[in-house]
Amino acid sequence: MLKKQNVNKLNKEYKMSQLQFEQLLDAGCHFGHLKRKWNPKMAPYIFKEHNGIHVIDLQKTIAKAEEAAAAMKQIAKSGKKILFVATKKQAKDVVAETVKSVDMPFVTERWPGGMLTNFATIRKAVKKMNSLDQLMASKEYNNISKRERLQVQRERAKLDKNLGSIADLNRLPAALFIVDINKEHIAVAEARRLNIPTFALVDTNCNPDLVDFPIPANDDASKSIAVILRYMVEAIQEGLNERMMNKETATEEAAEEETDNVNVEGGSDEEAPVKKAKAESKVKKVKDVAEAAPAEGEAEAKPKRPRKTVKKTEE
Repeated sequence: MLKKQNVNKLNKEYKMSQLQFEQLLDAGCHFGHLKRKWNPKMAPYIFKEHNGIHVIDLQKTIAKAEEAAAAMKQIAKSGKKILFVATKKQAKDVVAETVKSVDMPFVTERWPGGMLTNFATIRKAVKKMNSLDQLMASKEYNNISKRERLQVQRERAKLDKNLGSIADLNRLPAALFIVDINKEHIAVAEARRLNIPTFALVDTNCNPDLVDFPIPANDDASKSIAVILRYMVEAIQEGLNERMMNKETATEEAAEEETDNVNVEGGSDEEAPVKKAKAESKVKKVKDVAEAAPAEGEAEAKPKRPRKTVKKTEE
């Protein structure tokens, strides 16, 4: 029960807030790119043009964000991982700080080519990083020369910078969340090739058809990125909390079933003699019926007639 109360507390703390129109407006989510840089496929999400700059329709931003959040919540509820990709300066720190709270992997440095399509090789690099950690923790590390120690430290720092945030990713992620699909076009191409669902912030210069769940918004302002990202992380947190609650209820139900089975099989001390007497009476009835009934084959058998013996007359 205590665990259940803790989970309910978590749900109250991390209850998903609704995106407000004024909130998106203050963050500058409605600012698009110059008209000459636009992608015609973004036309359904553009509200109007103002001073040569496209303005994004925030009502459609809210609708698409809610749709994406519901899908991400289900993925998190199923216990799968979502990889966040944002290597541009405006998004690096925001993504790293926000995503750590839900323990999801993220890439904020250079996207390593083939990270999804050549995942086995990336795992080898992560294993190498872990082996360097073991070496640095062992006594042998103090016995090697200073120059070799420096080389190990540099290699470890390089690997940690590029792969540190995905060290716990043991299998391919269930989905990708991308900020600026034009900059992260390699990540988008790899995800499409492997049929991995993609969520993305798409500006007026992007092609929304390349991703499964596009969220039309300004992907160049850190405030705009933070607002949308925080909303997605809240959805993930809610999904994780529901997963914890389901586990708790499942364990409680299993425990109740076990106790019920034990009670049915054993019964109470008062019921035991009554059950015993009933069982004995049933056995007695069966014996009486068996004795009264004729043995197998007796009813059908008829007494045999004696054979007539014919005496042969002597001639």
